[in-house]
Amino acid sequence: MRVQVLGSAAGGGFPQWNCACEGCSGLRSGAIIAAARTQDSLAVSIDGQAWYLLNASPDIRYQIESCRHLHPRPGAPRSTPIAGVVLTNADLDHCLGLFSLREAQPLTIYATAAVKAALVDHNVICRTLERFPEQARWVELEPGRRISLRTPEGDDVGLSVEAVCVPGKVPQYLEGLVPPDPEHNVALLIRENRSDRSLVYMPGVAGDTPEVRTLLGAGDLVLFDGTFWSEDELSLLTPGARSAREMAHWPLAGENGSLEVIRANCRGRCVLTHLNNTNPLLRADSDQRKALLQAGIAVAHDGMELLA
Repeated sequence: MRVQVLGSAAGGGFPQWNCACEGCSGLRSGAIIAAARTQDSLAVSIDGQAWYLLNASPDIRYQIESCRHLHPRPGAPRSTPIAGVVLTNADLDHCLGLFSLREAQPLTIYATAAVKAALVDHNVICRTLERFPEQARWVELEPGRRISLRTPEGDDVGLSVEAVCVPGKVPQYLEGLVPPDPEHNVALLIRENRSDRSLVYMPGVAGDTPEVRTLLGAGDLVLFDGTFWSEDELSLLTPGARSAREMAHWPLAGENGSLEVIRANCRGRCVLTHLNNTNPLLRADSDQRKALLQAGIAVAHDGMELLA
């Protein structure tokens, strides 16, 4: 299975447009060793022809243009190798790109019932995906049930997906409007049907559960939530800011951090993604990055190509 990292930063990207923290300022001025990153998203394929987006970030147009595998095929006025989009949740940095894919192109979207409701109910912007009958075809991801990924024509491409509920929260724009639902945040287990080799994608994880540990051990390749290095990362910069766990992200370091659980349970290669602009792992020369690499855990970057 081929895996293309389209974006590897948390919401807002790196540098973030309104941030002058040491990392963002240092990247702009060239004072630190780091690379700019767009907002988190992956593309996966088994044959290099049909590609599936795992989340659709607000940076999707730039990400498509930066990835030659996703360019329209020559010889047809309108064409795309993108066969569908699979969503882990309805957070804006994971779904706003859908509305940039609004041209006259059929679009298949795989999502849980709760994620679809968050995006569709009372949302007039969704009309941009209803310009003609069946422009957007929604396929429900029922947690725990493995389903085949198909092309818009219905062809089986040899990949399947299973959604697994992991700790998270209601999207911020729905807080107080809808009740919490486990289906608001899922991890994706993508398997090759012939070999059963697997990719686990968990860009948002709020804490430790048996399901998270099982998933860490299930993937030949695991892309895991690396949003924050420490619990108080934001409040050290802005007093009163929410903690990592209050934002539904499990910090890597510190007491009960995710790093120890990753080390103990991950049998395949682990790559951290969805890094916040404040995370010291963004700096190639940071002590945190060196410690991570010594532990055999990698940090995703835009344009990274991986095999599962």
